[in-house]
Amino acid sequence: MELAGRHVVVTGAGSGIGRALAQRIAAEGARAVVLADLDLPRAESAAAEIGGIAVRTDVSRESEIQELITRATDANGPIDLFCSNAGVAGPPGGPEGSDEEWQLTWQINVMAHVWAARALLPAMVARGEGYLLNTASAAGLLTQVSAIAYSATKHAAVAVAEWLAINYADAGIRVSCLCPQAVRTPMLEIALEDPVGAAPLLAGGLLEPADVAAAVVVGIREERFLILPHEDVAKHMALKGAQPERWLRGMRRLVRQARSAGDAPASPGGSP
Repeated sequence: MELAGRHVVVTGAGSGIGRALAQRIAAEGARAVVLADLDLPRAESAAAEIGGIAVRTDVSRESEIQELITRATDANGPIDLFCSNAGVAGPPGGPEGSDEEWQLTWQINVMAHVWAARALLPAMVARGEGYLLNTASAAGLLTQVSAIAYSATKHAAVAVAEWLAINYADAGIRVSCLCPQAVRTPMLEIALEDPVGAAPLLAGGLLEPADVAAAVVVGIREERFLILPHEDVAKHMALKGAQPERWLRGMRRLVRQARSAGDAPASPGGSP
């Protein structure tokens, strides 16, 4: 899909990857960009930069996603591309996180994608075209050793996108799953507070949000399912799939090193 002349909606567009996506999509010639964020002033600031429309949206609520889609459609007509980008870090650590923290992380990182698809697909299928971009993480392909809830929900987000890509391709629907590793965003600052998680996270290098947005434009143009701004992620995926025991041993070693030294050398396998 070429973005010129398209109507695009981006959630989590007030900062980070979402804001960079909105800026790049507008620069590609989209005819309308709707920027959704829980923080309306940030969304309004980002929208003002590109002549877009800002909508306050809490993606942990299905009703608000439905309202976003209705408002965007009423203002600009059918949505060509919906970037379900909003996400949260969730509780740090392991299964000791509260049920409430797990539930909120699940709703934002997984169900928001489901709810968007539920609302958008009937009209897209009727038109015979439409594009869903779901932001997951390299953690959904590998792991995030310092946050089980983030890792689990991002795995689920990848699975949702994969299922949609398989089952709706013949209806003319295209699906891409964005899986970046370390990106200079507010969420990264949270992840870097834990040296155990920081070591593998930074192993693949640190990208700017604009770098990720550029990779997305290329991926959408090629209608590629997995968009991997960090090239090493594909190599780590191949190792994990072909030699899972070796991959697990490497990750255990990395965690032991980080715990004993407060830092760890670059090594494959981890992710945001």
